[in-house]
Amino acid sequence: VQLQASGGGLVQAGGSLRLSCAASGNIYSPNDMAWHRQAPGKLRELVARATAVGTTNYADSVKGRFTISRNNTENTVFLQMSSLRPEDTAVYYCEYSDWRNAEWGQGTQVTVSS
Repeated sequence: VQLQASGGGLVQAGGSLRLSCAASGNIYSPNDMAWHRQAPGKLRELVARATAVGTTNYADSVKGRFTISRNNTENTVFLQMSSLRPEDTAVYYCEYSDWRNAEWGQGTQVTVSS
């Protein structure tokens, strides 16, 4: 499975960005898709996950500000980020997982200026 993420960039605090990640290749159903992030000097952390049955969960730090959604027909996952803060600055990675294993995208940089 290959993952192509896009939508990162530079935004001022309080602004919004929408990340997209398209999965292609040998895709199995059901599968989960998620977004993680890694800031400089920090461990990678889960931001949000959307399961095959539509369940979502979020890191406490992004609840109420970020929304994950997916288009199962197009094997795409989105992360709508609002009210961005400088501490949201990180490389954001999408993840695809099914019964075999998990795959990661190449990451997209999100930078929030104060």
